This record gives sequence, structure tokens and C-alpha cells, in this order.
Amino acid sequence: MKVKIINKSVYPTPSYATALSAGLDLKANIDEPVVLGPLCRAIVPTGLFIALPEGTEAQVRPRSGLAAKHGITVLNSPGTIDADYRGELKVILVNLSNEEFTINPGERIAQLVVARFEQVEWDEVDVLDETGRGSGGFGSTGRN
Repeated sequence: MKVKIINKSVYPTPSYATALSAGLDLKANIDEPVVLGPLCRAIVPTGLFIALPEGTEAQVRPRSGLAAKHGITVLNSPGTIDADYRGELKVILVNLSNEEFTINPGERIAQLVVARFEQVEWDEVDVLDETGRGSGGFGSTGRN
């Protein structure tokens, strides 16, 4: 799928790391390092602007290495970018660790996954069909 992009960052346009990668790495387009304290958050610009095709969205997701090694994640994960948004892509990062973390210029901070979706048309009814699970909520299907 073709997606229009304007890259105002000083870094190359995002590309897939491998032939089977689902996500494109987003880099911090900042002039100087940003220190993110424990339980603090920051909105980090990428310098990227996109125009997604109708019927698609982009999801901003955490990078597993930052999450596992440093407790850094995307706060509103996944962050949704709608097809009609034309502003700069920015990433809301949060530090869930007990130590400060420094975000350096050009650091890979998140990944972007573009996917198709469908909008629903509600069909209001009085009764829903029965299933084996029924109204069982969190944990109702067991732990394993």
C-alpha cells in the first residue's frame, strides 16, 4: 500500500528492518537528549507527517527492547493515527522503571504499524445470541 509521507526530521524515512517486519521504527526527532524520570512521561516528536489511505489506521506501539530492558513504553498503547490526521506524528512515552532514562536524538522510540480496518454499523437489538462464555468477564476462561 502506498502512503504519502513528509519527512521533516534529520533522519532517513522509516523503513522495515527485515522482509517480514510488521512495524517501522520511529525515531526521536529532538535537538538534545531528554531525561525521562521514573513514572514521568514525555511527548516526543518524530518530524514525520503522513496521509493514510481511507480505511486504514496507523498504530504507534512500544519497542519491546525499550520496554523489557528499561521500562519505557508508549503510554496510550497502541496510539491510533486516523486516516484524516495530518499533523506531526508524536509518541507519548512513559518511564515505568525506578531509574531515569535518557532519550537521545535519533533513538528508535516506538514502532508504527499500518493496518486496514472496518467501521461498524450498529444493529440495535433486544437480545444477543448465546455463547459458551456468555457474560463471563476478566479471567473467566481460566489462567492457562
